[in-house]
Amino acid sequence: MSRITQFFRNVRSELAKVSWPKRKELTTYTITVISTVVFLALFFSVVDLGISTLVRWVLEM
Repeated sequence: MSRITQFFRNVRSELAKVSWPKRKELTTYTITVISTVVFLALFFSVVDLGISTLVRWVLEM
């Protein structure tokens, strides 16, 4: 048996042991991730806008 075939058999065996999340858990995790990404995007946008405004103000002096 080739090493690649054995590797994929082992992968399949390990995937059968995985405890997959239930639908409710998956929904909760997805909402958490999306909320965090949106919050961080807004936060860094505001920080970027503030820094840009500050730099423009300093350069105009």
